[in-house]
Amino acid sequence: MKKNSKVTLIIIVGVIILAIILMNRSPNGSTKETALCIAENSVLYVQLGCHACESQENLFGDNYQYLNIIDCALEPEKCGGITHTPTWIINGEKIADVLMIEELKTLTGC
Repeated sequence: MKKNSKVTLIIIVGVIILAIILMNRSPNGSTKETALCIAENSVLYVQLGCHACESQENLFGDNYQYLNIIDCALEPEKCGGITHTPTWIINGEKIADVLMIEELKTLTGC
């Protein structure tokens, strides 16, 4: 293989790898792996129609689906003591607020 062909091949492979990585990220940099790690270490309580909950969802983009989520409108029996949404339970602590992904990574150890 000629030198130019090798360089072209390396560039093409690099672009493909970069595209795969970028496709796994939401616009804010959340990855599936980050969302799964956060899910393992927290519970997110939301409620249908909650605008702040929608903001939290938007921060994760497509990776929101991997979080450990309880919708208090659909499962009120699981939401005892939850008075505001979104509420995160992390290490037994309730945090009623929209949290940035970097903050969640720190709080959950991800």
